[in-house]
Amino acid sequence: MGSLPDLGSIGDFGNIGDMGGFDMPSPISRMPAKLSKRAKAAVIVKLLAAQDIKLPLAHFPEEMQVELAHQLTDLRYIDKDTLAAVVEEFLEELEAIGLSFPGGLEGALNVLDGTISATTASKLRKNAGFSLTGDPWERISDIDISRLMPVLQEESVEVGAVLLSKLKVSKSAQLMSMLPGERARRIAYAISLTSSISPAVVQRIGISIASQLDAQPPQAFADHPPERVGAILNFSSSATRDGVLEGLDETDKAFAEEVRRNIFTFANIATRIDGRDVAKVVRGVEQDMLIKALAGATGEAAASTDFILSNMSKRMADGLREEIDTLGKVKESDAEEAMNAVVAVIRDLESTGEIFLLTGDEE
Repeated sequence: MGSLPDLGSIGDFGNIGDMGGFDMPSPISRMPAKLSKRAKAAVIVKLLAAQDIKLPLAHFPEEMQVELAHQLTDLRYIDKDTLAAVVEEFLEELEAIGLSFPGGLEGALNVLDGTISATTASKLRKNAGFSLTGDPWERISDIDISRLMPVLQEESVEVGAVLLSKLKVSKSAQLMSMLPGERARRIAYAISLTSSISPAVVQRIGISIASQLDAQPPQAFADHPPERVGAILNFSSSATRDGVLEGLDETDKAFAEEVRRNIFTFANIATRIDGRDVAKVVRGVEQDMLIKALAGATGEAAASTDFILSNMSKRMADGLREEIDTLGKVKESDAEEAMNAVVAVIRDLESTGEIFLLTGDEE
């Protein structure tokens, strides 16, 4: 069976007639058995509400919501026979539905998501003049942080406050952490002033932000260049990584610094992994690879071996130390492979949100 039909347009319920709301003038008078379709819609809404079933009425046009409120205000009592007739006809309407379709452009694009190109979807929204039905914030909440960040940086702090207030707390926290300190403080204060903003203003802000996002040209790559280069160098040999960074320093020092911030190697474990997450990392690495990585880490990377061993149970750490001593010296290529395997597990855990990398400044 499809989704619930629009209560404002459910059939005529013609068998029950066309009378509207009514009053009960005395205990002995009975409710007329004839109701308008709008009154019957109000009866269904009241009946479902009594069962703690909340319908998504906010998606209906405003005039329909107002009319429904008027009907609920005018109605007083109905007898059991009238209620049974309304419910029976409502169920007949539901059973007659074979398939329901989303209303408006946004509903259609949600159905087609993944089957049409982002460019086509953007053109459709642009041609519609952004007179979109539904809640623009639902679409904004699904947009990647990298696309939301320019809006947060360029718009007024008041708009930024509304944007962060409408997103999930975790996403808002990520965006806030990426802002310069002064702007983050200003937006945080502006959030304290949003209690008096009307829903209509919030809706207009959502439509405006949606239009800006649709005006952004589609990107061929999800990640920014420093992130892509950093990801490649993560799994390159240390000699290759150092050579590339030296070359980037000579060509574009600022870009080289951004790449360094996006590189995570075995040596970074000691400063960028929370000690409480070490158990998750260790569980995801094959035992022989973990031992090779711990045994083969030298120089700055050796601190990560100590960090890992110090953040697990004494019995397990002692067992790994014995395995390391038994293994002896590890070939450099084998050590690189093993350390990259550990890093790959950390990257996977981070991408799924099971762990969070520290910035490197936390104690």
